[in-house]
Amino acid sequence: RSVDNQLVMLITLIAYKLGLISIGVWAQRRNSSAIDMFLGGRNLGPLVASISYSASSSSAWTILGVSGYAYFAGFSAIWLLVGSLVGHGASWFWLSESVRMRSRAEGSITMTEFITHDCEKRHKKLATYVATGIIVFLFILYVASQLQGAGNAFNSAFNLPPFQSIVIGGAVVLVYTLLGGFWAVSLTDTVQGLLMFAAAVFLPVFAITAIGGCAEFYTQTLREFSEDQSSLSFTFDGISALTFVVGLVSVGFGVFGQPHLITRFMATRDTAAIRRAKAYTVIWFSIVYGGMILIGWSGRILLPEIASNETVFFDLVNFLCHPIVAGILVAAVLSAVMSTADSQLLVVASTFAHDLDWESRVSSAMLMARIIIVVVTVAAIVIALALPATIFERVLLAWNALGGAFGPLVILRAMGVRLRSESVVTAMLLGFSVALVFNLFIDTPGDVGERMLPFVCSLFYLLFWGRASAVKSIA
Repeated sequence: RSVDNQLVMLITLIAYKLGLISIGVWAQRRNSSAIDMFLGGRNLGPLVASISYSASSSSAWTILGVSGYAYFAGFSAIWLLVGSLVGHGASWFWLSESVRMRSRAEGSITMTEFITHDCEKRHKKLATYVATGIIVFLFILYVASQLQGAGNAFNSAFNLPPFQSIVIGGAVVLVYTLLGGFWAVSLTDTVQGLLMFAAAVFLPVFAITAIGGCAEFYTQTLREFSEDQSSLSFTFDGISALTFVVGLVSVGFGVFGQPHLITRFMATRDTAAIRRAKAYTVIWFSIVYGGMILIGWSGRILLPEIASNETVFFDLVNFLCHPIVAGILVAAVLSAVMSTADSQLLVVASTFAHDLDWESRVSSAMLMARIIIVVVTVAAIVIALALPATIFERVLLAWNALGGAFGPLVILRAMGVRLRSESVVTAMLLGFSVALVFNLFIDTPGDVGERMLPFVCSLFYLLFWGRASAVKSIA
């Protein structure tokens, strides 16, 4: 890449980042209380609620991991799209309004407060500490993978070494999250979500046009894909094939237990906003996940030999795009990184400052929240540099463990099911532990054990041994 091209990309990226920081400065004026800092005053409109939710759920894993998996596995990657649509669609259409209304009626500001609301005092404290430990551990890993994605982006654009790339990405996220809190995070996530949407539309169009159009694209996939890549079950057949497909679709189970997504429901303004946000969310996920899969397939045709599956997005950008367009598309990757990392940092901050009741221990809960954001960001940078791993694997571990630990609790609380206080802690630990065991020690086709079993085990435990009684749903 020429020096002139790098300069154009650098100017584009600097302008983009200054815009994000400006949003943070503006949003700072709207933080006068904890509910402003952590939920934006419960006043998100449908577009901001939907797109910021979508962007914060779709990390570097979506831009780099899903496109890389499609490049590697071919047609079977379509099951990731199915799982994503089922999970996010069910969450919005089934849970969002109940979570919004219950959290508002009960005064819950965080997901932890929401799921432990009915616990007796002696069990509630333990449940809060266990939830905090799980969230902090998994979110540090999650944020580390986002910063690793930022490192890949800067390395692709400017040949920067990993240390500088990761530190720069972490610093920008840190600045506007510290400045603006939930409002800054939601507004910047909306901008970033729209940019990701544009990337998912335009880059596949550029790639398919370069191949020769839709008909030629289809012909070339049949010619270039191996027999395994042309199969919807990849290398598996029989029962293993079914297990593989279920495993990929089961990525949707993780949706229900993500604290940074549940808070978007809690922060949405009213029923009308929820209703419109549902449609926006389904459209966004259909286009973005579908676009990333098309990028992977197009990359297999245009660039059959690349260094790493997870660089196919960058390789196509470099191969097809003018430097200005390339700068915008690299900014889309950074958007995926930052839109998830900022939301997760804010969740960790609210967990410490609000759930652990730092309001009563320090003069300013918001000051404590900002200190925690700095500490977690530094820890994530250290892990990203010292313990590199593929973005796909690290994010899925955190995603599945969060879904198993918290998803069943969120669903049952939203449905109005009252649980025995002691069962809340057991369910969290069960879901978390099963995900960790399958990730570290047991491989299953499609990782079905890691993706589905944590959620199912926790849910079955709560349904058969954890229920106390049912209460009427809030109308």
